[in-house]
Amino acid sequence: MIFLGPLYNYIANLYADRINHFPLIRLSFYAADKAILYTLFFIIIRIIWLKVRHQQTTKNHEFWLAIFAFYLFLLFSLTVFRDGYFLWQFKFYWHRSLADVNWEPLVQTFKLAQGQSIVDFIYNLYGNIVWFIPIGIFIPILGKKNRGFWRVVLIGALISVSIEIFQFILRTGISDIDDVIFNTIGTAIGFMLYFICHIVKKHIKGLKF
Repeated sequence: MIFLGPLYNYIANLYADRINHFPLIRLSFYAADKAILYTLFFIIIRIIWLKVRHQQTTKNHEFWLAIFAFYLFLLFSLTVFRDGYFLWQFKFYWHRSLADVNWEPLVQTFKLAQGQSIVDFIYNLYGNIVWFIPIGIFIPILGKKNRGFWRVVLIGALISVSIEIFQFILRTGISDIDDVIFNTIGTAIGFMLYFICHIVKKHIKGLKF
């Protein structure tokens, strides 16, 4: 790890033998470390782009854009690019059979609900929804042309599909239609939260004291 190594080593020395799911903590640290690195790359490229294009912006917009970029890098690091920092460190499995993909909606989710691990069921259902709520919030905030409900939901669905495709060709996860369904629901919930806040904000501004 480049940035979080000392903190991770300190926590690992204290809790590695005490916590059953410590590999998940390790994955989270590595994902956050990669997200920081690529967010810095993004900021540098963004600054160069703005200078070359002579494009006007605001510090507030650029701050939230950087936060959104960090979130996306973190999301992909946790779900897809788990074992390395750069593309050339990953092995691609181009000739996998599409039979390895779960195309049947909600079948695996019902199996998890009836299984012994309630943690897996909760993460598969609620985790997939919660992780995509920020997409439904950030996209309409950052992009004035992308504020329509169906446009935002479609973008969230496409991001989810891209994750499933990368998981398939990299063998870093199980490609499942349920994930796309729940991710899309999460995006829709995020947009509704944005819309409610937007309406409330307009209402407050319209009040005369």
